[in-house]
Amino acid sequence: MQSFQVMFYNVENLFDTADDPVTNDQEFLPGGVRKWTPKRYNERLRQTAKVITAVGKWDMPAIVGLCEVENDTVLTHLLNRTPLNEHRYRYCITRGNDPRGINNALLYRYDRFELLGQRSVRIRFTRKGKRSRDILHVWGRVVTGDTLDVLVCHFPSRSAGKKKTEPDRIDAALCVRRLCDSLYNVRHRTHILVMGDFNDTPADESIAVMTHAAKPERRLTNLFADKETLNFAGSHKYNDEWSQLDQMLVSLPWKARLKEGGVQIFAPSFLLTEDKRQSNKRPRRTYQGYTYKGGFSDHLPIVAEFFLPLPE
Repeated sequence: MQSFQVMFYNVENLFDTADDPVTNDQEFLPGGVRKWTPKRYNERLRQTAKVITAVGKWDMPAIVGLCEVENDTVLTHLLNRTPLNEHRYRYCITRGNDPRGINNALLYRYDRFELLGQRSVRIRFTRKGKRSRDILHVWGRVVTGDTLDVLVCHFPSRSAGKKKTEPDRIDAALCVRRLCDSLYNVRHRTHILVMGDFNDTPADESIAVMTHAAKPERRLTNLFADKETLNFAGSHKYNDEWSQLDQMLVSLPWKARLKEGGVQIFAPSFLLTEDKRQSNKRPRRTYQGYTYKGGFSDHLPIVAEFFLPLPE
């Protein structure tokens, strides 16, 4: 058996320090309100690499989904300027439609995942003028010889209110569901992994839209749906409440390959800080408001480990 570890991490505003005239990245410039200097940028790169390395320990994750990454430059620096340069990672990234210029990305170990193709999938919203991140669709061959289709998502936020923005997330979920159904129609054996920050919890309608299907064999399993089995209170904290916005959904063959106890929210002490209002913990962020704190992200990573049978 080969261990195949999957990680997803919302890295929260991982911008470079150069101005992109096409997007609204002015906050994250050396002269911007956040004073985003090369020193702070390089520290964030090292911290992101530290998290990935800590998840992997002696066997680095086979694939790592990321969201809130600005561009190719950031990923090139992440893989070349940090200890990740000692590992066999390459990357794919969307070049999407988000006004702020943040994208979804996938790091993959080319010794565990043979890249066959990639594309950005544009979400069609019913709300006129709505723009958001594209879905990253990457497919590659794993050790079993099967093709694994990976979708990396970052659904529209709740910033204007959960109820008001819910139709946008349902539109995004319908896009994922249609894409999955199309894969079931064209693949001889269908292996699907959907991961992302869905800005909804496992109980919300958008998640049900993705997991449910008319044919039972086409349903997806949410590995982070059962709160009782998770090792931590949630992957994101807002208004003093933990929630599980970050999730992984898998097709039936991959549910069967899941290692027992192989699902976790990665919550080591270095990713957490004291929450003075509640006398407990919260994610250690880079900024608190506009004050630089030198932390990591407002999300915690999620991890799932699978066992793949080696070919005879």
